[in-house]
Amino acid sequence: MILTNCKFLLIFFFTLALILPEVSQCKGLNIEEKIGQMLIIGFRGHSLDVVPDLKDDLTKNRVGGVILFDYDMLSKRRGRNIVNPQQLNALISQLKDVSKIPLFIMIDQEGGQVARLNEHNGFERGLSAATIGKSENRLKTSLSITKIAEQLYQSGINVNLAPVVDLCVNPDNPVINKLERCYSKDPEQTTQMASIFIDAHKNKNILTVLKHFPGHGSSDGDTHEGYVDISSNWSAVELVPFQKLINMNKADMIMVAHVFNSQIDPIFPASLSIDTITNLLIHKMGYQGLIISDDLQMAALTDHFSEKDILYRAIMAGNDLLIYGNNLEYKSDLLNRKIKLIKELIHEGKISEARIDASWKKIRQVKNNLH
Repeated sequence: MILTNCKFLLIFFFTLALILPEVSQCKGLNIEEKIGQMLIIGFRGHSLDVVPDLKDDLTKNRVGGVILFDYDMLSKRRGRNIVNPQQLNALISQLKDVSKIPLFIMIDQEGGQVARLNEHNGFERGLSAATIGKSENRLKTSLSITKIAEQLYQSGINVNLAPVVDLCVNPDNPVINKLERCYSKDPEQTTQMASIFIDAHKNKNILTVLKHFPGHGSSDGDTHEGYVDISSNWSAVELVPFQKLINMNKADMIMVAHVFNSQIDPIFPASLSIDTITNLLIHKMGYQGLIISDDLQMAALTDHFSEKDILYRAIMAGNDLLIYGNNLEYKSDLLNRKIKLIKELIHEGKISEARIDASWKKIRQVKNNLH
């Protein structure tokens, strides 16, 4: 009996030791910290030493992740966060060391024209999605994709905001097709190429993000610049790659676009739409992973909704992570302002603490395995 009890105690303490890191990471966060974990923030600087406010917020668990850029849109200069591989390694090491909770370190590294790591800062872009989709040399394309994942791994980046699984529906699409960001108009081929991209990153423990739900390939405008209505061009076939990759358990995160699609929601753009995110993506398509907004500073939203209304509708629609690239406009107090506004929405009874807890639970589960 004594031996049996000892064996039980050993098993109990061993199990406790395994879950303690998760418990310490998850228990005791206040509402402000949980809100902060939903926010992905862009900043200016090659080192944390020049952004002391961000460093302080990281130590206080008030930042869920950062998004890195090579080009500053407002100053029109390169080198916003990335100068060369050595500098980038040092910056990311700082970010990880300072943050008490594992940090999402995100970048857009699709290949081709959308590649924050490029020849200007000592890296290799990789082939564009369009080139990969048209190529018959599978070895060459596989090597290019593997190289993208390897560069991110060596740099310490743990989330690639790619692959694009929009279909090449509209050949005149200025932001997807014209920039060679889509693999094919065929959903099967798109799924196949995206799957290869995802697997290469998974081999390096890098999370990937499917974008841009519910499909941006039929658009004729750019949501960075203003309102984009895809209602008359969009068809349900654009959902196929998302659905197939969900079914294959290859959707770490899904990014929701700011496109307006009256076939799904007659009032709100996708990123602010309960019908699009909760009813379609979560309930109908069965997706249970992290949902991340496209940059909430894009003109498609800011031209039509207030800052507070964007936060309210984005959270209530079902987004778990909210991107503020701080690059289309720059606000040094952006993080504090967003946290303050969300706390106001909770105080006003428009958002419940349970809603914040639901996203934090999903974020926490992913972060427990983050590299």
